[in-house]
Amino acid sequence: MPDNPVTKRRTYHISDRANHLSPSGIRRFFDLLASTEGVISLGVGEPDYSTPWHISEAAIKSLERGYTMYTSNSGTPELRKELSRHLEDEYRIDYNPNTELLITVGSSEALDLSMRALLNVGDEVIMPDPCYVAYEACVVMAGGIPVKIPTSQENGFEINPSDVAKLVNHKTRAILIGYPANPTGTVMSRNKLMEIAEIALRNHLIVVSDEIYAKLVYDTDHTCFATLPGMKSSTILLGGFSKAYAMTGWRIGYSAAPVEITAAMTKIHQYTMMCASTMAQVAALEALRSGESSVIEMVEDYNKRRRVILQGLADIGLSCFEPKGAFYVFPSIRSTGMTSEEFAETLLTEEKVAVVPGSAFGKYGEGHIRCCYATSMENIKEALLRMKRFVKKYSR
Repeated sequence: MPDNPVTKRRTYHISDRANHLSPSGIRRFFDLLASTEGVISLGVGEPDYSTPWHISEAAIKSLERGYTMYTSNSGTPELRKELSRHLEDEYRIDYNPNTELLITVGSSEALDLSMRALLNVGDEVIMPDPCYVAYEACVVMAGGIPVKIPTSQENGFEINPSDVAKLVNHKTRAILIGYPANPTGTVMSRNKLMEIAEIALRNHLIVVSDEIYAKLVYDTDHTCFATLPGMKSSTILLGGFSKAYAMTGWRIGYSAAPVEITAAMTKIHQYTMMCASTMAQVAALEALRSGESSVIEMVEDYNKRRRVILQGLADIGLSCFEPKGAFYVFPSIRSTGMTSEEFAETLLTEEKVAVVPGSAFGKYGEGHIRCCYATSMENIKEALLRMKRFVKKYSR
């Protein structure tokens, strides 16, 4: 008699690594958002702009010409050459397009590849807390051990170089940082980054620097970590097109790293992804060649929204560190007495405003929420009105 599928289910062997990996706290709130009508979302970390038309048009024309085959594992020669020129123009740093640049499926793949290329089981990676949700997960999936450094609103969510130095030991393989930072918007000064660079050089460590928000800075300058003295040979620079060029769905990013590391990452890449999407690479090439004016326009608009949401949070009574980059604010919600998850869930249910709990970004994100201001000014102002009503109701 056949098994009854209702009463008997097969037991599958799932790896310990997958079993112990926590689901993304951001994704859980996206799922809640999808099931609630009439929501104003300050949760999604992507531009509300469409990709500039000339970028999309370049990809469309490539399809019309039948340009739909695989490319080189490393990416098209044209894109790597243009990326090399771009990095030279932006930062005065020279990367060989044939041996030091790798085109990836978003900067997320570049992060994953860098961890798998660097780490043996039990190797440690030092990183800030709070930080982008994928940092810890990519270290764990590569068999490594994340070592978190607490940061707080009081110190501007900056990683303290002296804390980094204290945590370095014989198991430490890398320091993983991302500035401008998600979720806090922190931009670290060149001087503090130089202190971290000195620690890395002294201890023969690699710094993995996630600079996906490099172009989104306000009233300050971005420092490319690889340009610091002696650091090009000890840095894996991660970047991409998603945020600055409004190309999140294209999934196109890159890494720039020493020859040996790039070769190791490319070996893994060729067995897992083979190559980034051909039409996305065409779009990225057009973005590098002709997209700068659109970026400037978007950044100016984000800056206006940044000022409005900061003032609105202050009027509500939620203290907030002033972000200098990316498109997030990370206000404290401790005055309500709620946990960050309670605040986010109740705000969504009662006022239909979606934010992400700070705890999704690490232990020290608790007591905060992440709000993305890459949405319309109208949405921001209405969300602030709803949040003001909500905070007034629950503040102690």
